[in-house]
This record gives sequence, structure tokens and C-alpha cells, in this order.
Amino acid sequence: MANYLVIVESPAKAKTINKYLGKNYTVIASMGHMRDLPKSQLGIEIENNYEPKYITIRGKGELLTKLKKAAKTADKVYLATDPDREGEAISWHLANILDIDATKKCRITFNEVTKSAVTASLKEARPIDENLVDAQQARRVLDRIVGYQISPILWKKVKKGLSAGRVQSVATKLVVDREREINAFEPKEYWTISVPLSKKGEKKSILAKFYGLNGKKKELTSSQDTQNILDMIEDSAFIVKSVSYSEKMNQPAPPFITSTLQQEASRKLGFTSRRTMSAAQQLYEGVDVPGKGTLGLITYMRTDSLRLNPDAQIAARGIIADKFGKEYLPKAPRNYKTGKNAQDAHEAIRPSVPSIEPEMIKASVSADLYKLYKLIWERFIACQMTNAVYNTLSAEFDANGATFRASAKTLKFAGYRAVYVEGSEEAEEKDAKSLPMLEEGIELTAGKIEQEQHFTEPPARYTEASLIKAMEENGIGRPSTYAPTITTILGRDYVTREKRMLKPTELGTIVTDIMAENFEDIVDVDFTANMEKQLDDIETGSAKWVKVIDDFYRPFEAVLKKAEKSIEKVKIADEVSDEICEKCGRNMVIKLGRFGKFLACPGFPECRNAKPILKDTGVKCPKCDGRIVERRSQKGKKYFSCENAPKCDFILWDEPTKTPCPSCGGVMTRKYLKRGSVTVCSNPDCETNKKEKK
Repeated sequence: MANYLVIVESPAKAKTINKYLGKNYTVIASMGHMRDLPKSQLGIEIENNYEPKYITIRGKGELLTKLKKAAKTADKVYLATDPDREGEAISWHLANILDIDATKKCRITFNEVTKSAVTASLKEARPIDENLVDAQQARRVLDRIVGYQISPILWKKVKKGLSAGRVQSVATKLVVDREREINAFEPKEYWTISVPLSKKGEKKSILAKFYGLNGKKKELTSSQDTQNILDMIEDSAFIVKSVSYSEKMNQPAPPFITSTLQQEASRKLGFTSRRTMSAAQQLYEGVDVPGKGTLGLITYMRTDSLRLNPDAQIAARGIIADKFGKEYLPKAPRNYKTGKNAQDAHEAIRPSVPSIEPEMIKASVSADLYKLYKLIWERFIACQMTNAVYNTLSAEFDANGATFRASAKTLKFAGYRAVYVEGSEEAEEKDAKSLPMLEEGIELTAGKIEQEQHFTEPPARYTEASLIKAMEENGIGRPSTYAPTITTILGRDYVTREKRMLKPTELGTIVTDIMAENFEDIVDVDFTANMEKQLDDIETGSAKWVKVIDDFYRPFEAVLKKAEKSIEKVKIADEVSDEICEKCGRNMVIKLGRFGKFLACPGFPECRNAKPILKDTGVKCPKCDGRIVERRSQKGKKYFSCENAPKCDFILWDEPTKTPCPSCGGVMTRKYLKRGSVTVCSNPDCETNKKEKK
């Protein structure tokens, strides 16, 4: 019997696929890339056509031996890494390492991790796509050249540990530019006048707002302007000058692509882009579904295409007809036009098996996975439903020459809104209320006239969602890079997050200014978007990667040499804290290290005192009455311990609560489980925990 080896990227995916294939298949995870450029050097031979010097990633030796052994004994090896540029490159590296002929049918891809998709892919094996590999390699080489040749200049001139990046620098500049817009903004005063109008003897009213004089628009820019209008309409009758009733239809939003999923998960669920992609990855790779076994629940989550599989559309239509009725079903499946810059390699993000409804998995997955799957499932079903229909009213009123206008709409037929309402639509009226029936020429009764002063608002700071939208609209990066880019600029302390808003730090502003002055192209939105276009051209075979890199590098090399000479050294003052150094009495300063911010003595090197920034939980230590504070391990894992550590050895891995245990008075902690969270006592022998287990 033939023996087959299938190599995927992650253990979760391997576990799922292993259940679909027979006993003669072995499925092993490569754990991502096996080879990469060395971290200690540029790793690119500039004068040898930008040849990359790949090395085996440290720590992968044992896994590599296992893969080589399995490949040697296999009659056929299938490379089943993710269906994108990065996945194609991983397969190409694996083929080189394992002596697999990349021109033979060794590569399989599937957009969803389901039994039918995986088994079908085995019949459609193909050679490795060299164009896809070249596009990934070009991006990697380009990013390495920019990062490794600009960053050392920033270390010398600004601060050690800084980095520049082809996409991260542009993203940071967007945030910095927006902050400058906000700071330069000069608010302008304006006023509004509104009045509720109703037919005599009726309680139902419509809110009319001042528009202008005799049908012509007029802005109210002062209290005097406003008072003039109020004097003019005092005791005046409000006459209906014109009125029109109509129906308005709203179409459902298209299915999710990577950027819109991240934006909507931010708006509706409060998820960061990183959290969204982590949950989406798990849903794609496979989870245990009661009665169905391990299954990939969504299609591939890195996509910019709105294309949908016709079979999935048919399945959605069946669900809509059964659950809602035929009036919610359009005559034909809905198709959506993909944007002009999209690669269109994969279909949109949708449930891989639409018949699996969110409630069917709620008890068996974490809260994040359930919420995100519910969002994806509802958006997909809604995108195949009929329009929402509104009754609308537009009216104009005259009051002694002053023109007032009013508009209103009420929901007549829910359509897609029976399943899903976009975050941007949620403020709209949901309950269908009848509109007042007005006729031209009739006089209306005015309620209390309200005047209000306003000031124009500056543009809002970016949130992760709106920054991703701006990056997408400007062609900066691709679906796979949005979340990592934001994680990078936050991690480098170029940008901070304040109540979900992104704000540049002093460091981020200084670095952006240096980049804009000395590396204008690197932080130019159009230049970056054009470079993305050239990478896409490499993928389609219409451009050669070495030429694209060479066209970039030759002028960049000259700019680099000039910048090294012209950039002056910048001194950034450390933020001074209230914490006093117990060794020398100075006020400690906040510094940024490998694992985040920490406190250090400014007297370095005479005084080398440093310690972590401790976040007080507001809970007292039961052993010594000190404060329980939040800390981070070297691997970044959050834990809680006494401020007097190591003298006091009290430690918790779960978050302490301020309410003491009702049984023993000890510290209660919040434990997060797949189905939500429970509060338990930190004392394992406490009666409270025994009751909880029962």
C-alpha cells in the first residue's frame, strides 16, 4: 500500500486534516517557515542579483530531521501550506530542503479545511507556482533591505533598538499626519434651530431644522444670526410648502474580506486586529464541532476578494428560505464586485459549512471564537438576502420666509436586517413606526423651538479599524500585513492606544520626521502603493523580481549614503516617573525594552537600578498585606504577585478580584474558560471551590 506524507503549517490544521485522510497518510506540521534570512546580518548578496542567503531557523533542527525521515520513506509528498504567497514560499523552501522536485505535482491548496475540499485538492495537485514564490521573496528582500539599512542609522542618530519598515513607516506617518491635522484644527462656530411640528390634535411629530431663507441655504455662524431668525419666526405659522413620500432600499453589505472583518470585529466586538486574526486562524484550521468532529469552520481568512462559491450561495439560500421565508430571498444569488486592487486569489471569508449555525458551536469553543464565527456567519447569510425597505418622508416648511426642512424614515421590511446590521447602521431606527401624513398647504403646530451652539470638530484619531481602512484604500500592505503592521508600530512605541484611539508618541513623530526628510519615498503613500502593485505584477508573471528590486535599490542606495551624512543626532528625553530610586534617591525614568516599558535609574552607569512598572490591582496580599500587582514573565505572560517579591512568594496566574472569598476571606480570582469565566478562590482547599465543582 502506498504511503503519503502531507505537510501543513500548524498542528491544529494537521490534527484536522489527519482525521479526513486514510491510514496511509501521515500529516506533519512545519510550524511555519523552516528557513529564513539570518537575523545577525543583511543576508542578501546585493551584487549577486540580490540573492537571499537562507538558513534553517534556530530550533527547527529536530523537526527538520523528522520531516526528512518521513519524506524519505514516503512514496509521495504533498505540500499543503496556506494558499497564499507566504504559504507558497514555505512549500518552496520545504521542497528544496527535502529534495522534492518543485516542477512535479507536489503542491495542494484548499480554501477551506473540510473533508471534501482536502480530498478534492489531492486530485488537483500542481507544481509549485514560481511566480508566487518570487513575489514573496521580492517582498522579503525589499523589507529586509529597507529595515536593515535604515534602522542602524536611526540607532546611531536617535535611539538604539529603533526600526524602520517599508509598510510600518507609512502606517506610522498616517497616524502622525492625522495628529497634526487635529492639532492644527481651528474650530468654527455654528448654530442650529430645530422645532417639532405636528398636525393639530395629533401627538405624532416630526423634527424640522432651519435650512435657510426663502428656500436658499443660509449658515448661522453667530448667536446674533440665530436670534434674528428666532425673532423672524416668533408667533409665525409653519406651513407645509412641499412634501414627498417614497420607498428607499438598502442593500446588504458584501461578505467579509480581511480588512472589513478586522474593522467590523473592532466596532462590534472591541477586538484588536491581532485578536481577530488569531481567532480567525483557529476557526479556519479546525475546531471540534459536536456531532461532526474536527472541522475548519471558515474559509481562508487572508483575502481581498468578494467572490463566493456558488455551492455556498445555494446553501445560504436554503437556510434563508427555511428560517425566514421566500420573501427574504432574492430571485438570484447575490454576487459582489471585487475592488480593482484586489488579488482575487481566494473567495471571501464565509462559513465553510453554512448549515453549522453559531449556536451549534457555542458550548464547545471559546467566547472569542463563538463571537467571531457568529459575526462571519450572520454577515454571509445576510449578504444573500433581500434589501431592507424603508418608508421615507422629505418635507419643507415655511415660517414667515424662514425655510425649515425635515426628513424621516421608518423600516417597512427588514430584509437582511433580520439577520445582520452593520456597525455603522446600528444607530438607525429599528422599530417600524408610521410617519405623519402631511399635505401641502396645511398649517402645523410648533412645539418648543430649540437653539443650539456647536463648533466644528477636528478629524477623529485613527482606531485600528479606521487605520486598516485607510491602509486598504491607499493600497498600503496586503490582507496578511494589516494586523502585524499595527502590532509592530504599537510594540515599537511609535504609536500608543488610548481608549481604542491611536496616538503617535514623541518617538514616533521624531522618527517619522527623519524618515520624511531623508527617505521621502519610503514614507510616501503613492510610492508604497505602487510597490505593492509591482509585487502583484511579479505574482502574475508580468514583472521579474530581480528587476523590481534593482529599480528600487539603485536610487535607494544613493539616498542612504546621503542620509548617513546629513541626519543630525537627536536626543530624546526619557519620561520621568514619580518612583524614587531606593539606591540613590533619583526620580526613576520610563524606558522601552525588549519586553515593554520598565523603570530605570537615570544615574546609569553609576547606578544600575532597574525594575518593572507595576500595575496595582487594588487587592491586598493575604500573606504580608502588601499590594498585589500585575507583572509579565520573560515570555510576556501576565501574572499577579506581591509587590514585596521575592521576600513574599504569593503569586497568582489568574486575575484577582476586589471581593474577598465569602468562605475563607482569601483572594478570589477570575478564571477564563472556553465557555466564559468563573470566579474561584485562590485557596485550593476552600469550601467555595468545592461548591463550584459540584
